[in-house]
Amino acid sequence: MSEQVGEAVPAAQKSSWTTFLKSLAGFTGDLSAMTAPPFILSPTSLTEFPAYWCERPELFAAIADGKTEQARALAVLKWFISTLKGQYTSRNESMGSEKKPLNPVLGELFYGYWPANATRGGKTTLVVEQVSHHPPITAYRIENLEKGVILTGHSAQKTSFSGGSIIVKQVGHAVLTVSLPSGATEEYLITLPRLRIDGLWYGSPYIELAETSYIQSSTGWLSTIEYKGKGYFSGKSHTFKATLTPPPHVHTSPHVIEGTWHTTSKEMHSGATFHDVTSLKEEITVAPVEEQGEWESRKLWYGVAKGIREGDFESAATFKGKIENEQRQRRRDESASGTTWELRHFKHVEYDPVYERLGKLFKANPPTEDGYDYLGNGPYSES
Repeated sequence: MSEQVGEAVPAAQKSSWTTFLKSLAGFTGDLSAMTAPPFILSPTSLTEFPAYWCERPELFAAIADGKTEQARALAVLKWFISTLKGQYTSRNESMGSEKKPLNPVLGELFYGYWPANATRGGKTTLVVEQVSHHPPITAYRIENLEKGVILTGHSAQKTSFSGGSIIVKQVGHAVLTVSLPSGATEEYLITLPRLRIDGLWYGSPYIELAETSYIQSSTGWLSTIEYKGKGYFSGKSHTFKATLTPPPHVHTSPHVIEGTWHTTSKEMHSGATFHDVTSLKEEITVAPVEEQGEWESRKLWYGVAKGIREGDFESAATFKGKIENEQRQRRRDESASGTTWELRHFKHVEYDPVYERLGKLFKANPPTEDGYDYLGNGPYSES
């Protein structure tokens, strides 16, 4: 690794990067509102990120094919681990380093789907809505109705600076429901790992996952996923250890899986490959920009994204400023008229009963969380 501060920073951006690092070091509170230097900006809005949950839609659909509670719990764990590469390393591979996504506006929308095929059955659809701007919260719904597999969740980030790294506490959770042929329904509560963004001093940020996340099934099976990076027990980046433990009434040994979440892992007892994400992922299908509504991400941010991709940061800043000023004016108008923004696809609930019920089984912290119920009115509701 290079030891020169800012070595990966374009020459024209070095002074702004140095200023950014100094402001980071002296900053207290949430970093999400900080303005990043142009070269570190992504042309993609944060509302597109829930698509990472399903870039391997055959694994999402395959959850329903498990014949036993244990088999389905393993399938959920395999699918979840397989989402991490897209969520947390794909920008490094496509853009050279981690980039700061565009901060969505309240009411921003993102729609897409993965088409039906023989392997995974019906179409898998995605509906995303930015349900809060301060703090930024994104709600999402992924459905493969033919297979009876549905994911509903929301996420937000609280960021701070510590020891040369940005620490991101992911707030929120997801609930996966599986409708079985018997008519029964299984639920899985999924919590989110913490992130540590390293490599800042060199101008080449990358994400490392930290601490522990959980997947708790309503059948009692619990996956505990421990994330380790460089300098821990393996010395490798992106290392994890997952342990799937049975409910008390099931007398069988836990499943232990170890590996690197951005490549492959093994089931430690059998030595068999557990997950493998070295093959190509499947990008989500999205309507052309000219067919999108004004609140859809790629239409809304088109001018900004074009400027970033072409290196025309002045143009990108101009378009970005216009969008942000329009949003401020909209909030002022609402305040003056005594109205509030109405969400389109989700409804906020003060507490999520599934989180509370399943969270008790592994002493989730916090013990309760709010949530966003899907209203069933997305563009694919009739398809």
